[in-house]
Amino acid sequence: MTSANDGTKALLIVGDTNIQERADPNSAFAKVKDLLASAQIIFAHLEGPLAEPSRDPLAPDIPHKPGWKHSGKAMAGALKAAGYDGVSCASNVSFPAPAAVRSVEVLDEIGLKHCGVGRTLAAAREPVIIEKAGLKLGFLSYTSVFWPTDHAASATEPGCATIKAYSAYQPGPRALEMPGAEPITRTFADQVELEAMREDVRKLRPKVDLVILSCHWGVSGRGEPVEYQREIAHAALDTGADMVFGHHPHVVQGSEVYKGKPIFYSVGNFVFDWDIMRGKHLDGIALKVAIDGKKITAIEVVPVRRDADNDIAVLARDSAGGREILGDFEKASRKLHAGFTLDGGTTLRLGQGASRVAAE
Repeated sequence: MTSANDGTKALLIVGDTNIQERADPNSAFAKVKDLLASAQIIFAHLEGPLAEPSRDPLAPDIPHKPGWKHSGKAMAGALKAAGYDGVSCASNVSFPAPAAVRSVEVLDEIGLKHCGVGRTLAAAREPVIIEKAGLKLGFLSYTSVFWPTDHAASATEPGCATIKAYSAYQPGPRALEMPGAEPITRTFADQVELEAMREDVRKLRPKVDLVILSCHWGVSGRGEPVEYQREIAHAALDTGADMVFGHHPHVVQGSEVYKGKPIFYSVGNFVFDWDIMRGKHLDGIALKVAIDGKKITAIEVVPVRRDADNDIAVLARDSAGGREILGDFEKASRKLHAGFTLDGGTTLRLGQGASRVAAE
């Protein structure tokens, strides 16, 4: 996919990255060096501020999230050493706002590009543009998962770029017959914030070759996207974005091709050191995006899993673990009427009629 002879370039997208309390932070990437070296550009979601963690048990980093701790500046250099070119920062753990702002200050200090957090809403909505290997890629970052106070940026206050979503509850099909039956949960995006995202895409579109959205959304541990995730993704692609990828559920969700453009609803975890996540939600996928000219032509889905040492490693596609992750991904995608099959078991091909539109 990255042959210098045919001019194709590779963008590597990986999911939630969280490095904590390692004596050698670089060890987090020791078993994925070949994967990282195979791409010209690497973009990831940074799951957790690089602000210093609290040492006071009576003053936790996130009071409403028991056990959570920030990563600290000492972990930051490993991201740059691993070859990361940029990260999205808008998330439920970019909290409180001062810690989120300190995190992007650290990223500035090490020279790593970022988006999704800022000292004002305008700054949080600013894209990151990565110019490398003859490509000009624009990324935008939003979270739909956030605390009601001291989290979302405003015109004058720091925080995250958000696309708020709402929940409503509809009686289930057996409600009349069976009191107490589970309701149907409906979700939908805030139309003002959805339109703000569209405006961000419109402004970015003429400045870059490709526009890619990074969205922190969905329900932790849930293997299927909820309605508002699809609403946001479709709106972004309808407005001119080229790809959407998501995170936060910590598990792999399905993908779909919408009007010829790819959506990956959750790529799962990549490096993830938070103590509470050890031994849990070990699987993820890395996306090796082939770009020819100014078009995404194929995406290789690479199965990854954290091992007994909590180190992320690539699984061979024909290994038991590789087959399990890819099989589950295809099954989840079929539920979304994905509009594609994986060529050779790993590669989603786009363009020239290779993938039919999911809505057909």
